[in-house]
Amino acid sequence: MSEFDAIFVGAGHNSLACAAHLALKGWKTGIFERNAAIGGAVQTREFTLPGFRHDFGAMNLSLFAGSAFHRKYANELNRKGLEFAPVADCFASAFPDGRWFGVSSDLEKTAARMAAFSAADAATWRRLVAAFPAEAEHLFRLLGSPMTARALAGTAWNLWRKKGVSGALDTGRLLLSSPRAWLEENFESPYVRATLATWGMHLDFAPDIAGGAVFPYLESMANQSFGMVLGKGGADTIIRALSGMVTSAGGTIVTGADVAEITITAGKATGVRLASGETHTATKAVIAGVAPSALTGKLLPNGSGDAGFDSAMRKFRHAPGTMMIHLALDDLPDWRAGAELRQFAYVHLSPSLDAMSRTYQQAMAGMLPDEPVLVVGQPTAIDPTRAPAGKHVLWVQVRMLPAEILGDAAGKIAPAHWDKVKDNYAERVLDIIESYAAGLRNKILGRAVFSPIDLERENPNLVGGDQVCGSHHLAQNFLFRPARGFAGWNTPVAHLHLTGAATWPGAGTGAASGYMLAQQLGGR
Repeated sequence: MSEFDAIFVGAGHNSLACAAHLALKGWKTGIFERNAAIGGAVQTREFTLPGFRHDFGAMNLSLFAGSAFHRKYANELNRKGLEFAPVADCFASAFPDGRWFGVSSDLEKTAARMAAFSAADAATWRRLVAAFPAEAEHLFRLLGSPMTARALAGTAWNLWRKKGVSGALDTGRLLLSSPRAWLEENFESPYVRATLATWGMHLDFAPDIAGGAVFPYLESMANQSFGMVLGKGGADTIIRALSGMVTSAGGTIVTGADVAEITITAGKATGVRLASGETHTATKAVIAGVAPSALTGKLLPNGSGDAGFDSAMRKFRHAPGTMMIHLALDDLPDWRAGAELRQFAYVHLSPSLDAMSRTYQQAMAGMLPDEPVLVVGQPTAIDPTRAPAGKHVLWVQVRMLPAEILGDAAGKIAPAHWDKVKDNYAERVLDIIESYAAGLRNKILGRAVFSPIDLERENPNLVGGDQVCGSHHLAQNFLFRPARGFAGWNTPVAHLHLTGAATWPGAGTGAASGYMLAQQLGGR
């Protein structure tokens, strides 16, 4: 048995960031991870062939590069090997008619591409980009602050002082709008609208869901203004740097250590019991980086003592599932729309807002979508170190998908468990990519397919293949993430805290949940 100041259940990047900050504050920290590798959904592994490094889940590290944690600890992270690969050509969409549109960090390039679709849209884009720094101040302050009355009041006061009542209402309206509402108000080209709307689908915001507009807005404006960053050699560069910070400050990281139970004494979290029978004590905090259902369903077998909280954790809503397809390639895809697409970090394949809406509804109804949204990542176009010389990897995220298959919208695949269906569905995905980039199959040297259920097996926080660990719809965001009264990473059990994507401010690689909790616990 060991005694720690803080024990962490799970070693995702939020837990690691929290542990690193507390360890540097002098806390004795212990991290227990069930898997053989740390990092949660932020891992890079050779899934296909030796020398081909594939990001398991997260690929885009822009949120981490721009995070408050990185601003404070950039020097320490760099000393532990953190290295970014900057991206100038950030994201694009290819369309069935052979046209494409993409956003690069060069404003003139982006505006010229947009003007080919609509001169009015290009003018609107320039206006939005010029206004973005002032708008970003308020949005990033909101997303980077705890959900406390004091923090919210400060954000509201700053917004009112700088933008006035009408300007503040405009910002509030953006936060409540659906992607379609915002896009149709600002852009006339359906190509531009579809290109930007795909960022909502990276979470669980189909075009007509309220609260989703802010994500396409922020991602597109940030990419235009700052570019994007990937991890040099893989997204796990942040995990290796964070773990190095933890261990060099005296922290302990144990892998292959499945936590069976959080121990409670007199209403206070006092440690953990591992599946092996080992017990470890925590004098100040137990921090669980888990999906809410795992907290009350496994780690607290007798519940928290608060029936309302326990019910909310059981009813926590997850987003639709995802399939990941990792390809080792002899060469990048030959995009029919143009060779310039080969240099973009992301190429989205989803032809319209209506197609995205239909895909989402099919998945929610338990149907395999006939035309899923495809996010085709080309990391070796930016960072060739991820593959042998002259070779490439392709990172294909398939969204949205049901965890339990009730039928097939295309009427070609009989409903069955994902273990029986995944290879057939992967062929549908490859057919779609082939229609935009003929000859892709001839370039494939190796492939690995992870169904939604495979993703959950790899990481139980990805319930049903939900890569964002919980719906971000308004009823489960802001003050309601993960539940009303518990948006401050708190639980009814004293000294027991939640962190990770299921908590405020949600999914992404910014480590804000872990860092804000660490500041709260460690006195800033």
